[in-house]
Amino acid sequence: MTEASPARNVFFVGVDVDSMGGSQRVLHTLAQGMGERGHRVELIGIRPSAEPFPYNTTRAYRHATLYPPSPEPKPPVRTVGDRLSLARRADARRARAAREHARAEMQRRLSSVEDGYIVFGSPWAADWVMPLEWQHLKGIGQYHESFAQARRSANLGLIRRHYPALEQTLVLSQGDAVEFVNQRVPNVRVMPNPLPFYPDESAPLDTRKIGAVGRLDPIKRYDRLIEAFARAREGREGWELHLFGDGPLENELRMKAEDLGVADQVVLRGTVKDMAAAYRELSVVAISSEREGRPMALAEAAACGVPCVSFDVSGGVRELVDDGVTGTLVPPADVPGLAAAFGELMDDAGLRQRYGAAGREHVARLSLPSVLDRWDSVFAEIER
Repeated sequence: MTEASPARNVFFVGVDVDSMGGSQRVLHTLAQGMGERGHRVELIGIRPSAEPFPYNTTRAYRHATLYPPSPEPKPPVRTVGDRLSLARRADARRARAAREHARAEMQRRLSSVEDGYIVFGSPWAADWVMPLEWQHLKGIGQYHESFAQARRSANLGLIRRHYPALEQTLVLSQGDAVEFVNQRVPNVRVMPNPLPFYPDESAPLDTRKIGAVGRLDPIKRYDRLIEAFARAREGREGWELHLFGDGPLENELRMKAEDLGVADQVVLRGTVKDMAAAYRELSVVAISSEREGRPMALAEAAACGVPCVSFDVSGGVRELVDDGVTGTLVPPADVPGLAAAFGELMDDAGLRQRYGAAGREHVARLSLPSVLDRWDSVFAEIER
């Protein structure tokens, strides 16, 4: 930590901070980096993750989860008798007690310091914390998705309700900043997500593997990714598609690959602890989502020198992929276009190397020390 950056108390708060995901990785990366700089940092998850990922096994920050692990799901309520049953009423009492305990524990933690910052990792986290007493802290609201995603969900309403009361609102791209200002959200500035790693060497890009990183959820549209891969693979032997992450669509995606005749070439890798090593296995990284904010997979892949192919679904994606320089952008949902982009990179090792080298240079500004310097500047500006 520089001389101009005194130690501060910093609370990062999210709803689920431990699942495998881009926003969760960002919170742990920031908490670790600030802790190593000497700030007193606590990362608090409101609800536990069903599938916690082991971020930062050696931590420079405290970590807590407010709610206990969820019990086994109960059968659905089908009749009035079910609703009024003693067991259901007991469950409702336990749920209220868990909520009261979680809020009391959060209040205790916030009251344990005289000053500092509370950083809301999402508008839902802000909504949960707002009724508590935390006014002795300075509030900062993050948003890890695009403005377009916020507008299509309840997030925009929550941001407009809560974030104007905070000292600062941090978004991922300049275009999103303009849109939120137009929605009368003041004090908006751009804050990129930091890279959790920046390896000394680039990936070799000779493995004939295309990869995607993220939960196997509907929003990722891995069905389109598998279809594009199946098209691109025709006449190109030896290539595989590797999916890193767990999720509810695993069986469905396996069947999709089987239906398209690529079951042996689509490899579901599950959760991987060493993501830097996983990226080094790949020759191309792909994003096929319906929507994204500023997907960390694109930045992390570029840091490893891996070229990216993505649907052009947000300003954040466009800032991370310089089309025709570091990778290829394809119109949203254009599966044939995605397949053609794959084919071009599959056929041209020199192009993969050029895109990969340019990508590393493009995201160097997102190294953790650079982003932490920007956070310290935000703190200093708020305190002036």
